[in-house]
Amino acid sequence: MADRFLIKICGLSTPATLNAALEAGADMVGFVFFPPSPRNIDLDLARQLSEIAAERAQTVALVVDADDAFLTSVTQALRPKILQLHGKESPQRVAEIRARFGLPVMKALGVSGPEDFATVAAYEAVCDRLLFDAKPPKDATRPGGNGLAFDWSLLAGRQFNKPWMLSGGLTIDSVEEAVLATRAPGIDVSSGVESAPGVKDPALITTFMSRARAAAGKLAEPLGSQAKSA
Repeated sequence: MADRFLIKICGLSTPATLNAALEAGADMVGFVFFPPSPRNIDLDLARQLSEIAAERAQTVALVVDADDAFLTSVTQALRPKILQLHGKESPQRVAEIRARFGLPVMKALGVSGPEDFATVAAYEAVCDRLLFDAKPPKDATRPGGNGLAFDWSLLAGRQFNKPWMLSGGLTIDSVEEAVLATRAPGIDVSSGVESAPGVKDPALITTFMSRARAAAGKLAEPLGSQAKSA
């Protein structure tokens, strides 16, 4: 499993779109618990979606600078396999959450330039997985890339001590370029498979998954084979 290319569909909020992601073969399905987001879900819906996902994929709870009381409510409702911390959580806070809740933690880190990798080592020491996302625009009300991509060449040739995923600006049209440019072992998409903010499109999910898997397959091919198939 460690060598498998992982695809996470995040921000799912209905049984129909969750089933679409599961049937397309998503490895991880993410649920947002952050009221300013159009993808936010309440705890009752989280319980319902958790039952649908069951053991079919790893469930991920995305929170933003959440306190312990809120995290307790979320983990009891969703019963996630992974906690995704998408705020300004410090390495110390990441370590506290991981120890208190006994769950693997994925920490999102915003990237806009090479200087943003300076904190990676501190987070690698306390988390289980890294997620590299675009930094939000200055006027943004939500963390994350908000559908924007960062310069993928910043990841070229970098090695990390923990598994990692790429996010930000991924769509059915850009996913192949992103995977081949970064050689990411996993990707995370949300707005890129939506027909409107917060509204997932089953057809886009299926197409995205297919194109992402095909791109990952090219990474395993000899360079000569890649050139011939391009």
